[in-house]
Amino acid sequence: MNFRHRSYQSELLDRPDIPFEDIKRNMRELNFINTWLGGHAITINGVAALMRTREPITICEIGCGGGDNLVAIKKWCDKRSIPVAFIGIDINPHCIEVAAKRLLSNIQLISSDYKDVELETPPDIIFSSLFCHHFSDREMVKQLQWMKTNARIGFFINDLHRHKAAYYSIKILTNLFSKSYLVKHDAPLSVARGFTKDEWIQFFSIAGISDFSIEWKWAFRWLIVSKNKCD
Repeated sequence: MNFRHRSYQSELLDRPDIPFEDIKRNMRELNFINTWLGGHAITINGVAALMRTREPITICEIGCGGGDNLVAIKKWCDKRSIPVAFIGIDINPHCIEVAAKRLLSNIQLISSDYKDVELETPPDIIFSSLFCHHFSDREMVKQLQWMKTNARIGFFINDLHRHKAAYYSIKILTNLFSKSYLVKHDAPLSVARGFTKDEWIQFFSIAGISDFSIEWKWAFRWLIVSKNKCD
């Protein structure tokens, strides 16, 4: 495995013929991983970096899956008495159904490719988590531009750092403990499909976005935050 270059091998999760029961197990295990390896904490850090007051706020996630990240954010906001509304966008309608059962109020759920969504009112914050590595380099540039255009305050990204230590660690852990063939196959491949800091900087440069920060987080994640200057 050559980690100097990104893998473009397709993940099983991106195939249209995977049974949804298998996807549900995949989502449960990813939620466990995000909880115990700090993934949700990184997402909360992204929200906190963009949230300036305790006034009502609307947060939109693209590639929301079953809503795990939104649930984590809601719990964080509830503890601080911050009124929050959500928009969740996912191309898989079954994932949207799962999210609808977990988030029963103050949420708009949209089953669509995010690129096809036209939001009537710009949400304050847009984010994605473990979503970007599913896309090509060219698609990533367009995704950054979409998030920049559609967010009122700004956007953030929580995604994987391509690194051999991350790859082999998650490969060993999932082989030992996972019961999902999707997780066993896709988790290490996701790392191989991830981006380096220099690649992120290049994407933002091509997208024409200069106001952003990129910070390495445990375990082998990037937290990238972009604030809109006009706000």
